[in-house]
Amino acid sequence: MSSNTLHTFHIPVMGLAFSIDSPLKVARFGISSVLSLSDDSLLEQMRAFYSQQYNLPYQPIPTKEEDYRARRTTACLDMVDVLVKRQTQKLREEAFTPDSELTKYFTLLPDQAPLKAIYEQMLRTTDAQEKEHLQKELRAGVQPGSIDVNIMTKLDKTNYDRNGEPLPQEFSDATAALRGFANSTVRGAVIFSAGMNMRLFGAMEQFPDFMPDAAGGFAKKIIIKVSDYRSALVQGKILAKKGLWVSEFRVESGLNCGGHAFATDGYLIGPILEEFRQNREALRNELYSMFSAALAGKGLHVPVMIPEQRITVQGGIGTAQEHDFLLQHYGVEATGWGTPFLLVPEATTVDEETLQQLVAAKKEDLYLSPISPLGVPFNALRNTSSEQLKKLRVAQGKPGSPCIKKHLVSNTEFTDEPICTASRKYQRRKLEQLQAQQLDAETYLVEEAKVLAKECLCDGLANAGTQVFTASKKAATKAVAICPGPNLAYFSGVYKLQEMVGHIYGRFNALNGTYRPHMFINELRMYIDYWKNKKEEQLLTLTDKQYKYLESFWNSLQEGIQYYKLHLAAIYKGELERQVIMLDELLDAEEELLLARLQKTALV
Repeated sequence: MSSNTLHTFHIPVMGLAFSIDSPLKVARFGISSVLSLSDDSLLEQMRAFYSQQYNLPYQPIPTKEEDYRARRTTACLDMVDVLVKRQTQKLREEAFTPDSELTKYFTLLPDQAPLKAIYEQMLRTTDAQEKEHLQKELRAGVQPGSIDVNIMTKLDKTNYDRNGEPLPQEFSDATAALRGFANSTVRGAVIFSAGMNMRLFGAMEQFPDFMPDAAGGFAKKIIIKVSDYRSALVQGKILAKKGLWVSEFRVESGLNCGGHAFATDGYLIGPILEEFRQNREALRNELYSMFSAALAGKGLHVPVMIPEQRITVQGGIGTAQEHDFLLQHYGVEATGWGTPFLLVPEATTVDEETLQQLVAAKKEDLYLSPISPLGVPFNALRNTSSEQLKKLRVAQGKPGSPCIKKHLVSNTEFTDEPICTASRKYQRRKLEQLQAQQLDAETYLVEEAKVLAKECLCDGLANAGTQVFTASKKAATKAVAICPGPNLAYFSGVYKLQEMVGHIYGRFNALNGTYRPHMFINELRMYIDYWKNKKEEQLLTLTDKQYKYLESFWNSLQEGIQYYKLHLAAIYKGELERQVIMLDELLDAEEELLLARLQKTALV
């Protein structure tokens, strides 16, 4: 993988389509990004499209061929790798003119980057020989951002042959995607999200690229997305015992993020990062001990030096001040900026209609929704074309979606083979079941709404890309679902790449006029609302287990508030007015929690 550390941010995976071709848009500028491997048909469409755009040979891989999912993944990633290398070489050969991509490469860099200093020195010098020498050094310093891939561990359904017989485990969705990445020429990282998958983790052992080479490096690295320190420790140990090294723990806010929201039990991002800051060396040493023993047991080379292990953070970051604070105070190597880049066509793929909806979105248009068939809360935008299509189908008496891709199948309530809760097949049967139960009208409407809320995310999250990649073909539906985080409320425009990168580094202001509390406060407010909703849901049937959960959650929030109070001077160093405002916000949150705890229940 590229050891590029020039930039101190990355673009995380977004949906299925929104960052699917981001490496082809930003990697040549040294910016790392992540594409999803969940949808092999989308990868195949992208490969066909860009092969034509760049005049590359293209041979389709039909679904009837053996191991087509892994082969499609490999073929697409190999193409991306070839094109990024070609783009980067072309950029290196350009002149240092004001409008060249070579010049853009260096102007995008953070001001403190050593290569940026050399670039500015080159601009100042009047000596022709020195200028030529510096330009040669700069060209040699150009390196692309990493081409990283995401595998959501929960999306790992068993696949079946033409006779309806289950295929072996290595042909499951996630394992096939992993094999496709492992067999590709890309020297990037695989990012695992959504928790543990022992079958998937075990499959990595068979691929040499995940093992250290003689110099202690890795052809392909492993990144684990986690929501707290304990998750990092547990997953890191599992992999280390297999001789697999986690090169990065990517800490993401449980609620202040885009897409699926995996809430912690009230642990806030500040205290979580504090735990990483205090324990990261101990974690690294402990994992290295297990990693070394496992490699030795396999007769493999054991690196003499402990491999690098980065800590990065993402979720709701919105200002250069927050970005800098996270880097300096917690010592993280980089931050992830997802949602704001949905407004940057140079970096992501969003259809024009949805883009304009994002631009106009207010706080009330963004919500933690129940639309995901996985049953996990999902950050969404109201009134998308996907939501409109869902409502139209209900109005026509045909609720649910045709289930073609089947990536989110998980329910076996009515069938032996899992089906999707957003599918027409499931919703028809579930509604019939509800009608047969003779529920009172109010209860029936509540239960019916839960069924009809689900949306087809396989199509919705892919269609922005499908519209681009198959523009000449008639699509079954063009309805788009999109998954921005709540942070979108503070950005209202279509931005150039240079503007958004400038915003991250404090050279440009992309925020709108809406008052924006600190990211820590925004997340705290989301967790308070989440706790209150959980309490309301469980109020009438409160068990001892639920009581203990709510009590523990409440205590964690209180501890988080006290932590932020103690660190106000560091959070807003030298900004007394902002410290006072944030203290008031913390006191308001504390009071709200105290009042909510006493209302309608015995949580005292």
